[in-house]
Amino acid sequence: MLELIGLAAGVLLGVLYPLPISSAMTLYAGIGLLAALDSGLGGYRARLQGEFHTGIFLSGIIGNAAIAVSLTWLGQKMGIPIYLAAVVVFGTRMFQNFGEIRRELLTSGPKKGKIKQDIEDFGEESTK
Repeated sequence: MLELIGLAAGVLLGVLYPLPISSAMTLYAGIGLLAALDSGLGGYRARLQGEFHTGIFLSGIIGNAAIAVSLTWLGQKMGIPIYLAAVVVFGTRMFQNFGEIRRELLTSGPKKGKIKQDIEDFGEESTK
């Protein structure tokens, strides 16, 4: 629930106080946003699976953004669109994380019910 409140607050601040981005920085902002979205979905997936660690999450956001922006900068200096490597990797990982989140959300209720039923069945078998 805290995540949704943070998301709503961020969207509200963005609407109330828009931050203009120069045309020279739009590519950097876009690739940084893509890196942050990838890390956010990965963190949410880890939270659903009970494997979330704050240090891993924060280092992932900072590391992903640094690598993506560095690739973008290097590509612009060389005249080669190297940033596309980051777009492909982060885009692929976002779809993978989304798929795992979807599966976790759709199967978490039935899984819990199945586990409970298996425990009850095992208890009945052991008393026979």
